[in-house]
Amino acid sequence: MTILTYQLDSYSKSLEALVTAVDEENHAIQLDRTIFFPGGGGQPYDTGEIVFSQRSALISRAKKTGGEIWHFLQPESPLPAMSEHVVAHIDWDRRYKLMRTHTAMHILCGVVYRDYGALVTGGDMEPLKGRMDFEFENLSRDLVQVIEASVNREVQAAHEVRVKILPREEAFQIPDLIRTKINLLPAEIAEIRTVELVGLDLQADGGTHVANTREVGPMRIVDYKSKGKINKRIYVELD
Repeated sequence: MTILTYQLDSYSKSLEALVTAVDEENHAIQLDRTIFFPGGGGQPYDTGEIVFSQRSALISRAKKTGGEIWHFLQPESPLPAMSEHVVAHIDWDRRYKLMRTHTAMHILCGVVYRDYGALVTGGDMEPLKGRMDFEFENLSRDLVQVIEASVNREVQAAHEVRVKILPREEAFQIPDLIRTKINLLPAEIAEIRTVELVGLDLQADGGTHVANTREVGPMRIVDYKSKGKINKRIYVELD
């Protein structure tokens, strides 16, 4: 299995790895270790490049398939050979924006759950913007302004962000670990990755995050919509 270095170190920008599988038809490779997040939980996949034999190849996307992560190279890029050593470099500007955005979504989720008990029913993000759906019956402009002020107080509170990987049995002893309406964690997953915004939020999560909420910067709720009787959508943007 590929070692997923991004799970415990979101700040790693490059690493050395060994090619463990090559798919010539799809112009993709597997590595023995990776810094590339393959997408999931509303967070998009990482992009970047690999360098090998004095050549470079652009990674257009990463995708998890059958428990393994495939790195898809752009068609015009050279393809490394099986067992070849490569150096992987992540598109750090894109990654860091996504880290800030994902942590922003957790701040929003933590505030809404703490103050209103509303569960998440969906979400999506791209660099510096995202949306999250909550089980709200009523959502007004005044309430949105209150929520925006609350989330920005939590940004400035400089909560440490801690990541752990726990045995499933231990993880599910944590109250309210799953903040989504539906538990999306398959029963066969033996270890659960948790992300804690210390003093604010703790939940199961697989994405990449900043180390402190202050790194998120000011959050703006730019819009909100009703998506059903008890389903309201909140849109957030960062600077």
